[in-house]
Formats: sequence, structure tokens, C-alpha cells
Amino acid sequence: MRSKECHPLLRERRLGGGDLSKSSGSHGLSEAEMESLRGICEALIPPLSNLDFFEDKEEPPIPSKALKLFYSSSGAQTPIPNESAEILEKRAIIEGRLVVRMVLMLLATRLGTLLLCGSLCLGEKWPFVNSFSRMSLEKREKVLQKWLKHKFLTPIRLAFLYVKVVCLHTFFSRVDENGENPSWEAMGYKVENDESLPRVPKGRRPLSKRTVETIYENDTTLLQSLSQKGLNDVVQDHHQNLYKIRCDVVIVGSGCGGGVAAAVLASSGQKVVVVEKGNYFTPSDFSSLEGPSSDQLYEYGGTFASTEGSMAIMAGTAVGGGSVVNWSASIRTPKWVLKEWSEECKIALFGSSEYVSAMDAVCERIGVTEKCKEEGFQNQVLRKGCENLGLQVDFVPRNCSEDHYCGSCGYGCRSGNKKGTDSTWLVDAVENGAVLLTGCKAERFIMEENKHGSGRRKKRCVGVMVRSLGNGVKMRLRIEAKVTISACGALCTPPLMISSGLKNRNIGTNLHLHPVLMAWGYFPESNSELRGKSYEGGIITSVHKVVSGGESSDEVKAIIETPALGPASFASLSPWTSGLDMKNRMIRYSRTAHLITIIRDRGAGEVKIEGRVSYEMDDFDRANMTVGLRRALSILVAAGAVEVGTQRSDGQRIKCKGISRSELEEFLETVYAAKGPMSMAENWTLYGSAHQLGSCRMGINEKEGAVDENGESWEAEGLFVCDASVLPSAIGVNPMITIQSTAYCLSKKIAESLKRRTDPRS
Repeated sequence: MRSKECHPLLRERRLGGGDLSKSSGSHGLSEAEMESLRGICEALIPPLSNLDFFEDKEEPPIPSKALKLFYSSSGAQTPIPNESAEILEKRAIIEGRLVVRMVLMLLATRLGTLLLCGSLCLGEKWPFVNSFSRMSLEKREKVLQKWLKHKFLTPIRLAFLYVKVVCLHTFFSRVDENGENPSWEAMGYKVENDESLPRVPKGRRPLSKRTVETIYENDTTLLQSLSQKGLNDVVQDHHQNLYKIRCDVVIVGSGCGGGVAAAVLASSGQKVVVVEKGNYFTPSDFSSLEGPSSDQLYEYGGTFASTEGSMAIMAGTAVGGGSVVNWSASIRTPKWVLKEWSEECKIALFGSSEYVSAMDAVCERIGVTEKCKEEGFQNQVLRKGCENLGLQVDFVPRNCSEDHYCGSCGYGCRSGNKKGTDSTWLVDAVENGAVLLTGCKAERFIMEENKHGSGRRKKRCVGVMVRSLGNGVKMRLRIEAKVTISACGALCTPPLMISSGLKNRNIGTNLHLHPVLMAWGYFPESNSELRGKSYEGGIITSVHKVVSGGESSDEVKAIIETPALGPASFASLSPWTSGLDMKNRMIRYSRTAHLITIIRDRGAGEVKIEGRVSYEMDDFDRANMTVGLRRALSILVAAGAVEVGTQRSDGQRIKCKGISRSELEEFLETVYAAKGPMSMAENWTLYGSAHQLGSCRMGINEKEGAVDENGESWEAEGLFVCDASVLPSAIGVNPMITIQSTAYCLSKKIAESLKRRTDPRS
């Protein structure tokens, strides 16, 4: 059975019927609060009995048994509310948890319900005022609809958004012991069978010979495992309850930056240790199941949001980092971006032949191909719509073969065809003696007074303090090195540097997120020109650039690509206007194409504390997003969609059959990049981000950047950054090649400097 064959960590949650439902105390909510939560979950996903609700006569009939089961299902069913409560407790920011609990507590009382629900809670019998859970389902739904639009109850709106996202995500992602969800048949969704995939041999784990997976260790076994994997210079300090490990280079993070740096430095003869808080998975471990995979492969289980609640953030966390779960797009740094960085930011590296050669080396190592032999449904839609409008549409280079037809690489590539750092650069690093410590979290960099360095850098970094995330290892690790590299990404590098005592004003600021908005179009199966399902085929194989001043212009306002949306992501990101509308949307899931508009954001946010991202788009970026969103809708209509819409909270949409050009233009005039849920606007939207950049940017001096042109901290000698956070600004395209190429150049410089210098400990 699928779920039993995958890695145990990828099936530890949402399997079976109810272990979690029994653990009501783990979420911390009282029974009264849980009663309110169950009432909201039922209103979000109400049990409906009339199968005539779904009126799409163009579709082949869905089995009536599957439809009946889906429409009669409820969000109040065990264990949906309990699991939703646990996710809120574990992953929501503290303000979010407090707001949700405040709302739930008020709704558990008659007075509180009267305050939040108004006259809808009034009844005809004593005591005439009902608590929320005692109200009829119809009235509860009306309350939620009222909250969505209320301009002055934005905290209530935020609480609704939190509960809506976790409830829908839980409902559509949890699976039984066979890896199945009872709603999927009605939606036309299925996970690929193992037999249909070319698989890497099950026992093949190329990094294992030099990887210590600390979650499986204890204090007794760890020392032996470190020695077996090649770390012999280890001293046990019982007094301080730690192990002291010595090496030449320690790297925190194993993704696009850390993986490349590890390979380059290990091949230069340095003893390298890579610290990774995520776990090690191989293709045979992956299940393609959205819920369990999100739990283990993404930060905060894929439910990471900005503090304002306006941005849903996707960031990978496993050996290989984001390269394990990204969508394969391998686009070189645009020339106009390199020109800006080299001339305006005065970073010579980006105008050099060295950087161009680095991009060549990176593309060769990760097997980038330029075209795609067969495109999936969503990319067919994008290509057809552009061609019908006379717009240019390009193939997207990918780090996989041209015939790689996989729509679930966002949950780890089960075929092993996608070449992430876990199967390329880290393999090179291990072959040259590097050691990986997984399930380990860096706590702080170890700083000393820099007595012999330059006057500018008053501190000297001599390593990093690390703790295991497993329960068995209580000892901490003190890893001492000549060079320490932070490569844990634009979201985690700044908090780690700040917690280590660094003060540069650029640390944690200038955070760019490449904000995303989605447009959708529905294409019935009767449209036989467009083959397949929304979740099938390569995730990103086509791209359209929205430019100003004609198609030959270099100024790109936005790019339009296609996303991977499993049922849970589809449901939780879609606007909710009623329980019936939500269920009707889900029935159309497999033939609803989404196009994402990505902008190169000029505005920026900040991340000073881990897990707390603050971000607000500026007017310039919102204008570019509006242009891109309108173009995406035009492309969907031109491709033959019978209905199109946006993700705005009011469920903005239009039927396309027989629509005139003027009617379409009139509709497009109403489309704009709305503000987030905490704004005072009646209609709002939720943005997404899969690219985080620039939060420890390079600069020609300490006023302009957190690190210099070599990636070294302006404050601490021996501390370098090799990840997306060093990029001077946003890029405007998928950043994998840019991150790897930058890390390649920086780590080459570090390797050269290590050859020239003597060991500072001698």
C-alpha cells in the first residue's frame, strides 16, 4: 500500500481514522472552544444532500455514489476539527492563535455570539440568543459570509482565514492507510500508482555513507556514528554537555546554496560538515501524497504565512532544501538584472565572465534541458491561449529530461529524474569526504573578538552551535571551523545571524518574495483539444512575459507560468463564498487550470525573527500585478475556458460562453491586485510566494549590504553567506540557477582564500 511503502516520516500524520482525534489535549483548546471550531468547520464544509447542486451538464457523469459521499461529507466529521486545532497550535503565529482563540471563546457564549453575529443568533425560544454552535447551519454560513466582507472586523476576518485554510487543507489532504481520501473520486483526482513510474532502486541512498541522521541517534550511539561517517576529531565535553567537532568548513543548510558550496569546497580538499535541520529522503521514500509530504518537506508543513496574513509562503526543508520540492524551472539570470547588479549596485561579479561560466557549470551539473516533449493540461492552456492572442510563449528550461512528465515534483520527485542538490552537488560533496548531519538545527554562530583581523570586522566567527531535533540526542554540538557558511535561505539566515549578535541594518531587511496571484479557468472534458488533468504533466514548461512598450521590450512587468496545486492547496487558496460553491469548485478541480502571475517586486519586507515575515506590497508592484493578472485571464479565455475568475474574496468570476470583446474588457477593468485580509477593503486577496530573496544582500560597503562581494559578513571575519539572501534584489524569474551560480562563485573564492591562509587555530 502506497503510504506504507514511503519513508516513515512521510506517513506519520494523517493516516488512518483517528489517533489524532483522541489527542484533544495536544491542541490546548477547551471543549467549549472546540465546539465553536466544529461549528465553523461544518459551515465551511456543510453536508448537502441534493445532487442537483452540481449542474455541469457538459461533463461525463461522475459516479453518483462518489458524488453523494462528497456532498454529504462535513468539516465537523472526526477528526477534522481536532487536526485543524493541532495545526493552528503548532504553526500559527502567536497573534493568530490568540485571535482565533478569542473568537472561539466569544462564540462559545451567548453574549459573545451576539456581539460577533448580530441578529442572526436570535431564536424564538428561551433564552432567545443562541451560541454559535447552536445556530442553524444556514445562519452560521451567513455569519461567515458577513465576516468576509466586514471592513471593521479585520481581526475576525483573519481568524476566519486561519480556520478556513487549516480546515480545508486538512479535509482534502488527510489519507487512510491505503493513501486514499474519500473525496478524491468525486474530484477526478488520483495519485499515480507506483507501477506507472520509473523508480530509482529502493535501497539506493547515495548520501548515506557520510550522513548521520540524528533523529535516529541517542547520546550513546551518536559519537560512534560520527566516527563511522568520517568525523574523527570529536571531543566529548561532559561538563558543558556537548560534543566538540572540528573541520575546515561548516555549512548550515543543504539547498541550492549550501549544496553547491559543499561540493565546491569538498572538491578543493577541505573537510566539510553540512548541518541540515530537515531529513534525508530519496525518490523511493516519496509518496506524492500532499498532506504527509507537506508536513515533512516544507517549512511549517506548507502553512507558513506572513504576520499580516496576506502572504502564503512555500519554502522547502529537507536535505536538498527547496531543490527537492521546486517545480524544475531552471532559468538563467536575465541580462538586464545582471546589468543592474553590476552597474547600479556595483557588484562586479555579476558583470563578469566568471558568473556566466558559473551558470554554464551549474546547468551542466544539474542536467538542464531546454524543451519539453509533452506538456500537461495547464501548460497546454497557457500555450494555446498565448498563440490564439498572438503572444510569445517560451519553453522553460528544466533540470530534468525533456520527457519528464511529472506533476508531483512539488512533493519530491519519485522517478529521480529531477536533479536537485540532493542527487547532484551533495553527492559530489560526499564523494569528496563531506559529512552531513541531518535533523540538526543551528542555534547560533560562535563569535570571538577579532584580535588579529582588520579593524572593520571586530568579530571572528569560529563555528556554530547545533542541537538535534530528535528526542534521543540531548548533547549539543559545537562545530568549530576555519570558515562558517550560512546557507539556510532568505527566511532563516537573517534570524540566525541576528541571534548570534550581528547588528548590520541590512540583515533581515530587503526581503523580496516574488509575490504571486492566480487566475483560474474551467475547461470541461468536452474540450478535447486540451488533454489531461490539472495535476498531470510537467509543472512549469511554458512561460509568457508581460512586457511594456510592445513584445520586443526588455521591461518585464510580470511573467505568467503554471502552478502545482494538490486538492488541499486548491481548496485552501480558493475564495470561499459558500459551502455549496466550495464543493462545486472542488468537483471541477481536475479540469480547472490555474495561471500564476509573478512579479519582480520593488517593495520589500523583513524577517528578523524565525517564522515571522512582515511584507506589504507597494503601489508600483500592485500595478504590475494587475497588468499580469488581467493578461492571465485573457489567456484563459482565449484558450477556451467556459468560466474564468480570480482568487479575490468575493469569488470574482465571469461566464465566457458567447462573451463579446467589450464585455470581457468591462470585466477585466474590475480586476485588480487587491490588498490583504487585514486591509479595510471589502474585497481582499491572499498572495503566494515560492521565492524568498535578498534579506542579507551583498553590498559594496556595510551601509549597502550585510555581506561583501565575497559573501563575507561585514561584521564577522570567517562568516559567509551562500544562499538566496545575498542577492541584491529580486530577479523576476525562478531563481534556482541564480542562487546556485552565485553560490558557485562565492564558494570558489572561499576555497581559494583557504588555500592561501594558515589555520587560525594553530
